[in-house]
Amino acid sequence: QVQLVESGGGLVQPGGSLRLSCAASGSIFSINAMGWYRQAPGTQRELVAVVTSGGTTNYADSVKGRSTISRDNAKNTVYLQMNSLKPEDTAVYYCNALIADWNLVEYDLWGQGTQVTVSS
Repeated sequence: QVQLVESGGGLVQPGGSLRLSCAASGSIFSINAMGWYRQAPGTQRELVAVVTSGGTTNYADSVKGRSTISRDNAKNTVYLQMNSLKPEDTAVYYCNALIADWNLVEYDLWGQGTQVTVSS
């Protein structure tokens, strides 16, 4: 069984920084893309950033220049460093990954979500 476990959310003041982590564990053969999404109350879940297995990254315009996504393939972990945080960044942040297990079955997995609140 494969799962994603997130950490690093919390309360931060405007202009502050946070680093989110998401570790995949279980019977993992390979991990393709890994990414972060967020959902604020009353809105749809939206892409924040994604990184492919080859290291190519893509960011939402709203976070471009303020956030950096990275991954450690040896640890099956993806990170999201967020700087210059704004109140509009407040949301539940979800990790997502495309993972193949040793039976070569691919799963589109989601983490449980971690709350990020930007407020003074």
